[in-house]
Amino acid sequence: MLSSEIDEAINVQGYAKVIVTLAPPVVAEAVAAGGPLVSMRAARTPTHTAAAGLENHFVIPAETQAESLAVTARSSASKDFRRSQSAADRRMRVYPHLGLAIGYVNRVGASALDRDPAVSRVEKAPELSLIRPVATRAVTPKAAKTVSWGIVTLEVDKLWAAGFDGKGVLVGHLDTGVDGKHPALKGAIAAFAEFDMAGDEVVGALPYDSGEHGTHTAGTIAARPGAKGSFGVAPGAQLASALVIEGGQVIDRILSGMDWIIARGCRILSMSLGLRGYTPAFEQIINALRAAGVLPIIAVGNEGPLTSRSPGNYSTVLSVGAMDIAGAVASFSSSQTFSRPDAPLVPDLVAPGVAVLSCIPGRAYAEMDGSSMATPHVAGLAAVLLQARPQATVDELEAAIIASCKLGKMKAPRANRGLPNGPRAYQHLTGLPLPKAAATASAEVARPRRRKPLQNPAMPVEDVTAARKAATRQPAKKARPRPA
Repeated sequence: MLSSEIDEAINVQGYAKVIVTLAPPVVAEAVAAGGPLVSMRAARTPTHTAAAGLENHFVIPAETQAESLAVTARSSASKDFRRSQSAADRRMRVYPHLGLAIGYVNRVGASALDRDPAVSRVEKAPELSLIRPVATRAVTPKAAKTVSWGIVTLEVDKLWAAGFDGKGVLVGHLDTGVDGKHPALKGAIAAFAEFDMAGDEVVGALPYDSGEHGTHTAGTIAARPGAKGSFGVAPGAQLASALVIEGGQVIDRILSGMDWIIARGCRILSMSLGLRGYTPAFEQIINALRAAGVLPIIAVGNEGPLTSRSPGNYSTVLSVGAMDIAGAVASFSSSQTFSRPDAPLVPDLVAPGVAVLSCIPGRAYAEMDGSSMATPHVAGLAAVLLQARPQATVDELEAAIIASCKLGKMKAPRANRGLPNGPRAYQHLTGLPLPKAAATASAEVARPRRRKPLQNPAMPVEDVTAARKAATRQPAKKARPRPA
């Protein structure tokens, strides 16, 4: 039975954009045919019989608009490339690694999809937007012997000292792109993809950022230590970064990026995108990621209490809110309770998200505030832990991070389980105590700059020990069970 959202869209527009979950045999056919993205009209093969038949259910809703989209996609891409099919002619796009397809349908097509045995589920396609920082301040970082307060608060530096820095782990990063020329990210970008306004991969695109957000979040995950100090949580990890937002066919671009990171072998996804409020439309997407062995770590939003964003408010993602250096939940950090048995409160946990220092395009640096800044901290921690136990499942990795959390002086309705801790998460994941740390030179904690008032004032930190004492105080709550 079709959803009321699809029915309403067709009543208003004459068509609706839908995401289709393909039946398992059809997914197997699509993957066997090869290629990260498959347009059925352009790539019909004998093994694609079932999926190819779905194309007849889709329509091109307005030819002139589709032609304009094709022109916009060509003009906005960073370079010219040959497309297997024009956006003006495409009815449907298949994402074989996600097991999904997307396109427009009218009422006849929607009904046909609902009855087709090659289809498991049909939902109206949602439109996500970037979860933007609530504040940004340009800064000049200190010298090399500084470690960001976020790293110290998570005690990730203790994992580094024991030999774990994320080496060998590839983290998926969907954002505004990444500045491939920034010195802090030298050697950190293993793969880059640009998806144009129509959702097509721009062949041969070089890493760049269409804004600042992507470079900042990428730096928090995997920036290398350098002349401006250490602020990358997993400085040995590498990034598979895709430019997927903003503008154009946003959901097509994001799904293209997700399919791409699965094909690259990523086990972790860091994403700070969402739709205000709750919608079940992303469920099939998140389920597809987890089924592919990817842990989705997603920002909860920046609209404060009684708010959240989808899919950051799902029970099937690791939902992240923001805290400040004083150990308080940021006033802007979203939190909300839902009427469901599994994980009714979001976010799952909080992480450093106020006055977070990282890199931005043009060899520059900035502090930003937002749950978008907290999310890559957790993604970096996940990468470090995955190096310690590469065979860990998505559920095991997530459960270890959740079990390591403590509330400290934060309140559960806002912080839920509280702040994760690197060494405790390591012990939960491996069943072993953290190996004895090698001798390391002392480092100063990089303090937030106070050029402008922050929404959550920062507590001065005199040394690493003081920063750690402010982090957590209460025992961790039991990790919730997760679906396979």
